[in-house]
Amino acid sequence: MSFNNLTLLNEAMNASDLRQKTISTNIANINTPGYKVERVLFEDKLKKANSGLELDLSRTNERHMFINSPFRDLKPEVVKRTGTSVKDNGNNVDLDYEMSEKAVNELYYSSLQRQVNHELSQLNYVINH
Repeated sequence: MSFNNLTLLNEAMNASDLRQKTISTNIANINTPGYKVERVLFEDKLKKANSGLELDLSRTNERHMFINSPFRDLKPEVVKRTGTSVKDNGNNVDLDYEMSEKAVNELYYSSLQRQVNHELSQLNYVINH
């Protein structure tokens, strides 16, 4: 695994952490009049950055020419969903939906964590053997 891949996994974990905080904020505001839920966009941006890439290039020596990665500036984005209302007071928090998103995000974060641990254990093996 290259440094760029570890950086990308780190950004995905940061996005998942931000998503968990955003979901918690949405749930905390379930009774706030006029509150509009927020969503974290990351995976769609990742797919867009990855589309059309045919080569997986990495630097194996510090003297090699640096190849700009399309993932270098990939950051999660928080957006409000304003076009809907679940309650008469203008609030659009759906508790069932938020709880299911929370569960999915927890699984996503755990899988990212396992990937990072696996890659780091491989690097550790190479270094020590």
